[in-house]
Amino acid sequence: MLPLGTPAPDFLLPDTGGKMVALGDFKSAPALAVLFICNHCPYVKHIQAGLARFGRDAQARGAAVVAISANDAQNYPADSPDKMAQEATSAGYTFPYLYDESQAVAKAYQAACTPDIFLFDAARKLVYRGQFDDSRPGNSVPVTGKDLRAAMEAVLAGKPVPERQVPSMGCNIKWKSGNTPNY
Repeated sequence: MLPLGTPAPDFLLPDTGGKMVALGDFKSAPALAVLFICNHCPYVKHIQAGLARFGRDAQARGAAVVAISANDAQNYPADSPDKMAQEATSAGYTFPYLYDESQAVAKAYQAACTPDIFLFDAARKLVYRGQFDDSRPGNSVPVTGKDLRAAMEAVLAGKPVPERQVPSMGCNIKWKSGNTPNY
């Protein structure tokens, strides 16, 4: 796992409309959530509406949210950039949804699954890496985003992020052949 305190790895990736989006585009935000997601993962689909709500709420408070899909779209066509654009619209995502075709950004973040969630403070130091909440497909726990929301609330209030950080659970990132990371 990427250690807490690590500076946010840089990125320059296309969004679903082809516009290039960089880490520096969010420099004035007091917090930045980076969400590694994809279209077809049942874990992401399960929290999709909650992610959209979280994005709207965070953005309304001046925080930035960006989602990145790094899945191999050739072998998983449901995760292609065209399908990502459809997904962003149908899910109601108000934040940029970027495609990491080379998978270099996912490797730099040491992302392992979808969803995999990273929260950075105003100095772009990692303060939270973990689950959205305790809800999983089939466990009947409501989707609230309580873990990520508590971390975001702490950052925006200038307080320490809760120490309890439960790793994300979901589908493995679909790495291209020969591209699987060694972390």
